[in-house]
Amino acid sequence: MKLLKIFQYAYIIFAVLFLWDALANWSSDRSRSYMSLLFVALAIFMFFFRKKFRKKIEDRNKNN
Repeated sequence: MKLLKIFQYAYIIFAVLFLWDALANWSSDRSRSYMSLLFVALAIFMFFFRKKFRKKIEDRNKNN
C-alpha cells in the first residue's frame, strides 16, 4: 500500500515538471507548451484516479 501512495504522489511531481516545461517554452515553442499542458492535465487526472483506486482497495482490505 505504501508503494501505491508513493506512485500516487509521483504524478503530482510529474505535473509540476511538465508545467515548468510549458512555462519555460511558452514564448519559443507553443505547440510543445500545449503538449506539456496536456500532460499536466493527464498527470493530475491520474493522481486523483489512483487516489480513489487506492482508497477503494484499502476499504476492501478493511472489510476482510
